[in-house]
Amino acid sequence: MTNPNRCPECDREPVRIAVPAAVREHTPDGAAVVGSCPRCLRTVALDGPTDADADGPLSGPAPPEAIPPGEGGAALLLAIGHLDSVALNRPAIGALVDHAERAGADVFLTLDRLAADESVDAFVDLGRRRRQLESMLDD
Repeated sequence: MTNPNRCPECDREPVRIAVPAAVREHTPDGAAVVGSCPRCLRTVALDGPTDADADGPLSGPAPPEAIPPGEGGAALLLAIGHLDSVALNRPAIGALVDHAERAGADVFLTLDRLAADESVDAFVDLGRRRRQLESMLDD
């Protein structure tokens, strides 16, 4: 049986991320805290107690170095979690990218750095998704 508090693909402990209230509608069940796998960058719902008043990583492993701290990083990780289908997740991705940028995150620089990070094996092709994201945001 799989552990609900581990990445279903990598079986790694996820980084616990406090989700800013403004973007909780883009998480599973409007969760205040989600997990982001530090290896494949999948976003997963977590079981157990959460700390909705915290900002950024709560416990467990650290996110990849390229991820900015605070709300910008949290929104960016959520956006990455939606990149499996840019077309279907367009509204959520747009809102999350906008929030990340307003919070000071450089979305495209972060994607470039994640793509070059050997410790990351993203569940999507970050280079290809970056180009799709640029095209989507230019519309």
